[in-house]
Parts: sequence; structure tokens; C-alpha cells
Amino acid sequence: MKDKRNEVLAKGLVNYSCRLKKGETIMIEIKGKETLELAKEIIKEATRVGGIPFWYYNDESLMRNWVMGAKEAQFKAAAKLHLSLMKKCDAYLGLRGSDNPFDLADVSPKQMQMNQKIFYKPVHLQQRVKRTKWCVLRFPNNAMAQLAETSQETFEKFYYDVCCLNYAKMSKAMDPLAKIMRKTKTVRIVAPKTDLTFSIKGIPVVKCDGERNIPDGEVYTAPVRDSINGHITYNTPSLHDGITFNNIRFEFKNGKIVDATCDGHTKKLNQILDVDKGSRYIGEFAIGVNPFILHPMKDTLFDEKIAGSFHLTPGACYDEAPNGNNSSLHWDLVQIQRKDYGGGEIYFDGKLFRKNGIFVDKGMEKAFSAKALGR
Repeated sequence: MKDKRNEVLAKGLVNYSCRLKKGETIMIEIKGKETLELAKEIIKEATRVGGIPFWYYNDESLMRNWVMGAKEAQFKAAAKLHLSLMKKCDAYLGLRGSDNPFDLADVSPKQMQMNQKIFYKPVHLQQRVKRTKWCVLRFPNNAMAQLAETSQETFEKFYYDVCCLNYAKMSKAMDPLAKIMRKTKTVRIVAPKTDLTFSIKGIPVVKCDGERNIPDGEVYTAPVRDSINGHITYNTPSLHDGITFNNIRFEFKNGKIVDATCDGHTKKLNQILDVDKGSRYIGEFAIGVNPFILHPMKDTLFDEKIAGSFHLTPGACYDEAPNGNNSSLHWDLVQIQRKDYGGGEIYFDGKLFRKNGIFVDKGMEKAFSAKALGR
């Protein structure tokens, strides 16, 4: 059945997020059968504005058969093909709605690392992210509802509330937060099993307000690469390479993760962190502000935007906020600091900035409320 909300979402994705213009080519990567209705609306809208849509279907059940058996030469050939296609596109839109997010769970670490380094890094991290207008979003299928531990009907309402909020208003609300972060030199984060200090002096600050991800709602920068010291325990589960990681704990010395543990998958965790020289350093520090996302659902695009959260990301930095860390890994790991998740504080230059997920500045907190940002 056709859902009118997909028309609204498609128009926002094509015109606001990708800013598609007449004559421009847009690549649409479709994952999951249930995303097809939204894909149709996106193709229709892209055509209406005069764009040239190119689309293909590529969910994890198909990728699994490739990644499990491909040799290095095959990964290189696939990367060359996809890179040439990406270079011809002005915009990229990724629809993520796979039927089973665990389809890659039993693929060997060696094969996953080859796919990450030989294929994903040049095609997506180096070309798409740096040189193409792009946006990625998840779709509210039953698999996502299960990960969020709710009914599909309830999840769909939540999804459209989150994805169709007023991102123009959110962008304005982010201005004061970004301004303060640009002036900040040192950051301290304190929470249960967490005491961490680092510098963000001289690193640019970027607003994420619906142009790259849907849903969106974070302001990010990066730590000075060798400045992080202390320890952190993330209280949000993370689904990565088909495995759910819980209670990830890092200990830092001069920017490097010198000890990494988690519940049940510590060996796999360290294999991921040993993919290259940059994967044990942090490439991003971000504050989540989306008032419609309050609880983790094992989906990074949602979890990293949770109101009252922050994420500290092992791996590559972004060109927009460079700290010199280069890696094929970029793994957004989240800590929620609201009272219902144990609380916590963020200090900027020794001054309390956010306590238990609430900004000390009442005006800033109000500007990020659901009432202020809802359509």
C-alpha cells in the first residue's frame, strides 16, 4: 500500500539532503525489499526536478555470497567498477532496510577487512564522502522494529516523526552549540566507568542537520589526535560486521586505545581495532541532539543522534574536521548520559556544559526540544 509519508520524505531527501539540480546524476543504492516504495518516490522526485537517477539493489544477503568468497583481485576489480560509477554521479542516496542485519555475521574477519580496505574505503570513504553530495538513511522495516524491540506499527510512527522533523529549524538551533565548541580547547567527560580528557583546540566544528544522514541531529568535531587520556565505557550496544558488541571499554594513553574489552567478543573487537595504524585512534567527537530519538536500537544512524548522548569514534576523521587520523575504519560508538542511562557530565574548558544529558544553557536545551523541532 502506498504511504503518503514516503512522498514527503522523498521530496526532503532529493531537494534538501541531496540538493539535486537539473541535469545532475544521482546514484540510489537500495537495500531491502520494503524500501522499494520509498525508492519509487525518490526516483519519481529526482526525475521531476530534472535529474538522472541510477539505481541498483544490494542487500546483505547478496553481499554475503560475494564477500565470503572473493579474492583480493576480485575486490580490486569491483572497487574499480564502483569507483568509476561513483565518480560519474553528482549525488548518492543510500536506502538501508535489509531484511536481516546479521547476514554478514559469519563472514571471516580477513574477508571483512579486505572488503573494508580494498572496496569500501576507496569507493565510499575517499570518493563518496569527500567528493559527492550524499545522504544515507534507514527504512522502518520489521527487522529494524525487532532491533528496536517494538512493534512495526509503533516503529513506523517513530521513524517518520524522526525523519520528517524540521531540519531547517534544527540547523539554526545548532548554531550556538557549534559556536561554543569552536571556542573550546579542552573537554572532560565523566560518567559511570568513564573519565576522559582531550583537546579539540583548532579542529573545525560541523553541524549535521539533515544533509548527510536521515535521521540527523549531531554536531561534531575531532579530538587532537594524541590528546586523549583516560577511560570510557560505552553504554549503548553496537551492531558491527553482523555482531552486537555490548559494554565496550577503551583505555587511552596519548590518544591511542591501549586496552579494549567488551562482553563476549573482545577478540573480535581487537581484530577490528587492528585493521590499520589509525584504527586505534579517534577520528570524531560528536554531541547528539535529536529529541525524537531517546533509546538505542542497534542502528548507528539513529543511535548516534540520541538526545543527551555523545559518540567518540575509533578510526578515520572527516575532511571537514581533520585531525590527521587516516583509517579504513570509522565506528561510531555511543554513550548516553541522561539520568535513565546512569547520567554523566561534559565539561568545556573546566566549566560544566551538559549534565545528565541536559544543556546547562536553558535556551539551548529548549531549542532542541521536540516541541521546537516538530513539524
